[in-house]
Amino acid sequence: MKMGGLLIRVWVAACLIFLAAPIVVVIFSSFSASGYLRFPPQELSLRWYAEFLSSEAWLKPLAVSFVLALCVAVITTAVSGLAAVAISRRRFLGRGAFGFVVMAPLLFPHAAIGVALLGALAIPGWVGTLQGIFLAHAILCLPFAYRPLINALRGFDPSMEEAAMSLGASPSFVVRHVTLPILKPAIVTSLIFTFIISFDEVTVTVFLIGPKAGTLPTQIFTTIQESASPVIAAVSSFLVMLTVGVVFLLDRLVGLQFFSELERSR
Repeated sequence: MKMGGLLIRVWVAACLIFLAAPIVVVIFSSFSASGYLRFPPQELSLRWYAEFLSSEAWLKPLAVSFVLALCVAVITTAVSGLAAVAISRRRFLGRGAFGFVVMAPLLFPHAAIGVALLGALAIPGWVGTLQGIFLAHAILCLPFAYRPLINALRGFDPSMEEAAMSLGASPSFVVRHVTLPILKPAIVTSLIFTFIISFDEVTVTVFLIGPKAGTLPTQIFTTIQESASPVIAAVSSFLVMLTVGVVFLLDRLVGLQFFSELERSR
């Protein structure tokens, strides 16, 4: 029994090392002084980070990705919140089908979604535009915004709102000081998850980019097809550090244990 437990621990440790190894290789390669990707680097240098942070070819798609992800996070969270309120507190025809439609982007390959959106967005002429990319990202992020909010509302006790209104509180006061504070963990989770997913999305976006509309991940994808410059490793390391920072922020704001609570509430 003890030997079996030891083997399980060794297997889990090996899997974790295997998953983390590519990230470690990329991060160390980004500090190489040579003009090509090399691991381990013979000399350490920050030249590729300097090139990344001083080049408009990288900073412009970085700004586009950040603003786009921020807009997607705010709007999808707001729309999902309103939809979750309607689903959890009202009964209407098609209520069950609505939840399936919202979660549908998780059921199809992103390549298939990209082809479908390419055809659909070509009708209004939105291919190669930021509004087309925004709509695609919003569709992909909707399930990740909706699920924490609907689970939180299903566990929400309406009697708390009723108690506040029975004491003379107005509906707007109840929303600001009772409902929103209780739903804060779900709202923060929705915002951060949708921001990360939109910021890192590349599979669907490559179908919709154009000369005046591109994101940082698609710029990485395009550049890596043309060259193997270590600047790609520097940009990728930046994205890894950004993601780790956002997860750390999530842990500080609502705690990662919130996800186990969501699973128990399903």
